[in-house]
Amino acid sequence: MHSTGMLVLRSWLTVYATRRDRLKHLVGLAPATFGSPLAHKGRSWLGGVFKGRKEMGPDFLEAGDRVLDALELGSRFTWDLAEKDLFGGVPYYGPHGDTPYVFIFCGTEGYGGIKKLISEPGTDGTVRRAGCGLNVRKIKADLTQSAPEGRIAFSAWSNVDIPMVPVAGLDHGSILSKPTEGLVDMVHAALGVEDGQALADWTKDADRRTRDVLTGLTRWQQFVIRARDERGDPIRDYYVQLEGRRKQGRAEALESFDLDVHTYGGDASLRNFHVNLDELDSESLQSLSLKVIASSGSSLVAYYGYASAAAAAAELGNEGTWQAELDLSGLLGEREVKFFYPFTTTLIELKLNREPLPLTGPNHVCRFIEMK
Repeated sequence: MHSTGMLVLRSWLTVYATRRDRLKHLVGLAPATFGSPLAHKGRSWLGGVFKGRKEMGPDFLEAGDRVLDALELGSRFTWDLAEKDLFGGVPYYGPHGDTPYVFIFCGTEGYGGIKKLISEPGTDGTVRRAGCGLNVRKIKADLTQSAPEGRIAFSAWSNVDIPMVPVAGLDHGSILSKPTEGLVDMVHAALGVEDGQALADWTKDADRRTRDVLTGLTRWQQFVIRARDERGDPIRDYYVQLEGRRKQGRAEALESFDLDVHTYGGDASLRNFHVNLDELDSESLQSLSLKVIASSGSSLVAYYGYASAAAAAAELGNEGTWQAELDLSGLLGEREVKFFYPFTTTLIELKLNREPLPLTGPNHVCRFIEMK
């Protein structure tokens, strides 16, 4: 499967459970597993001019709005699809024959020539290397929980690890039109995998073949944050910032975390962050915290939760603004689930209470009036 085809096939697999047994090998060539930074540009007027339908009629200059919506960074479609096939109750991509064996490849080069103008760092010209693989992790930050030990949780992971295998010298187009001999050999070997041991052997061989290529790449990671209240309704007006302390240093804002942020056009509660881990220098961090500022935009209600440092009710602004810090230091170092992991996508589900104001005493939304 190439590019958007990965989303089509994954959706096909989730419709009926028996389909997982009918597909034995899934080879992704530069798959748009978590969308593309070009998708929202394709929905613009210029996108219609260059990629839209050229025949006159009702679909003139139409570039496929619903497809591009699903491909947009941080889209609700890619989040909901991951909930089904990556974090569901049963494995969709396992080490046994009753699920597909999955192999993901992505080129290391961006476009050349005039197309170089649309290539972004960390991509093959169209898709991000950090957004290709299926080795995704999901962190739940539930600030509605009063007990500190219940605020951070990890969604169950039942699939095998499916990393991105880099292919030197290829971009998003040439990986399909002009594959290298090495890529052809690895794909041919992948199609011969018939059991868990063969899959493990293939993965080990692919790592050996591409270790030097991977080491030479800038390490990027992609985060998708979704903020909702305790009822599941979206929180659209919020701000997040990572802060950390390095050895023998003061606490500092990790500014490289939010240098490349995209807010999903269909629902502002979903944000996509593309982070250069080499610039962030995550290995030197001794502590890590997530600062959250949320606003309801109303003086009647506010988003509120429990965290390391919460604003008092009196400090809530006129627009129902509230802020807190969540300690993530337990996700640093050698952990089973780490916050920073290059060439992967991490989903963060942020949950807050929505409460009437003021937070103490009679509120402005609903109260009983004493009748004389």
